[in-house]
Amino acid sequence: MLSLTRIQLLSFAAAGALVALTATSPPARSEERPVRLGPVGPNEPIITTVGNKNIIAFYVPGDGHCNIQVGMNDRTDASGGSAAQVRVTLNPRQSVLVDAADNHTVSLKCGENAATLSVIDGHGHTVFGSSVQEAIQASAAG
Repeated sequence: MLSLTRIQLLSFAAAGALVALTATSPPARSEERPVRLGPVGPNEPIITTVGNKNIIAFYVPGDGHCNIQVGMNDRTDASGGSAAQVRVTLNPRQSVLVDAADNHTVSLKCGENAATLSVIDGHGHTVFGSSVQEAIQASAAG
């Protein structure tokens, strides 16, 4: 009998979501890609691009840490064959750098008490932004 831990199950779900997002309906223009930089809570995605890579990241809190999953693929890869993932555990207020092959970097930071995950700039400041939320708000406003 095969048993999966919650982290393993979520990593399979994240990998599947990454493939589904890139393979089903790529936008006509790169500007149309959704962006969500955080801060986000547990199991909520950060969605961005870094250089030539699509990035989807989320975390699950555990033992006071952020257990982060990061999925990446080439923006031009409709098949999902370039997809890769990395997992890392951070203490609160720690950050990790995710590099693309073309010298672009995104930094993810675990929040106080592992309550949030966010993208930070080179000075350690949280970057805010979400075309996903803006689109939701605009459609709800009518």
